[in-house]
Amino acid sequence: MARKKATDAVLKRSEELDALDAVLPFDRRDQLAALLTDDDVATLKHLASEGMGDNTLRALASDLGYLEAWCQLATGAPLPWPAPESLLLKFVAHHLWDPAKRAEDPSHGMPAEVESGLRSQRLLRAAGPHAPDTVRRRLTSWSILTRWRSLTGSFDGPSLKSALRLAVRASARPRQRKSRQAVTGDVLAKLLAACAGERLVDLRDRALLLAAFASGGRRRSEVAGLRVEDLTDEEPVRTDPSVPDSPRLPCLSIHLGRTKTTTSDGGEQVLLIGRPVMALKHWLDDAGINEGPVFRRIDQWGNIDRRTLTPQSVNLILKSRCKQAGLDPTLFSAHGLRSGYLTEAANRGIPLPEAMQQSLHKSVTQAARYYNDGERKQGRAARLIT
Repeated sequence: MARKKATDAVLKRSEELDALDAVLPFDRRDQLAALLTDDDVATLKHLASEGMGDNTLRALASDLGYLEAWCQLATGAPLPWPAPESLLLKFVAHHLWDPAKRAEDPSHGMPAEVESGLRSQRLLRAAGPHAPDTVRRRLTSWSILTRWRSLTGSFDGPSLKSALRLAVRASARPRQRKSRQAVTGDVLAKLLAACAGERLVDLRDRALLLAAFASGGRRRSEVAGLRVEDLTDEEPVRTDPSVPDSPRLPCLSIHLGRTKTTTSDGGEQVLLIGRPVMALKHWLDDAGINEGPVFRRIDQWGNIDRRTLTPQSVNLILKSRCKQAGLDPTLFSAHGLRSGYLTEAANRGIPLPEAMQQSLHKSVTQAARYYNDGERKQGRAARLIT
């Protein structure tokens, strides 16, 4: 009887999560329904109704599912609201630890039974301590969800801040880039050559790569979420603005809704000019798409699905084309389009502020990190002795 009640509760939560199917990944909805409580689901639905961005809500749901699973395994009880300071410190200790000390003391860090339980649920993949940014993000999500429940926690307490700082120093995990190599112009040319055919899948992938790169290196979630309604034809522009009689090129504006650094009220838009516009229209015309998602799934028989690609699919498409182009797929990810755009801008001498208008980076520091990599290679400072 108890098992039936638990199963019924999971099914009920799955049905309620159906209302968020545009936000939560379909393949994880059943897993989240088993991990989350009724109150958790109610909180997520409330956040969605309040207009929280899809990407933020997706991250919160994922982090909440992980926290619930970890807490159940670590304490034998569901996640308490608000969480006591001791539980926050336990979370840091379980996820940021010293590998050298772990080699001497197996009890240091996350207990073996907790680690095994998380791995069996496919929630833990890291072999060593977590990336500090991942731990900080989950603590931030925990804090946000606590506040949305009209509760206060100990997230700003000196003990947690001190523990986090010391644990980060002890874990000594080097910062890893989201894409080990940037998809610069030369790499993009190889990827485009790999999808130079006229099959629908080639047209889609070519349009996707060109549009994602040329529009400022859009994030994979932004590419997956692009809709025909977001596209607006603009007046053709000159190939060279300084030459009045230069040929005109097709121009398209892309309206971006709520993203990681913009809001739907901000009216942010980026431009596509020339070849990317033609590739995008070629795909839409041949696919017969005049509304809804721009980039869609295509099955093995060439049938186009009505559903959009997932952000993960965008990443897999890029890796697949890397392999076909003779490149190592492990060195590239979809984020390489974003870093590659700024790197290529630096290589071509485009000022950083102008590049940021297209990439929509809000942080000069973050944008300059990619931009400077390309600029340094073109400069004289590293060529004092050659």
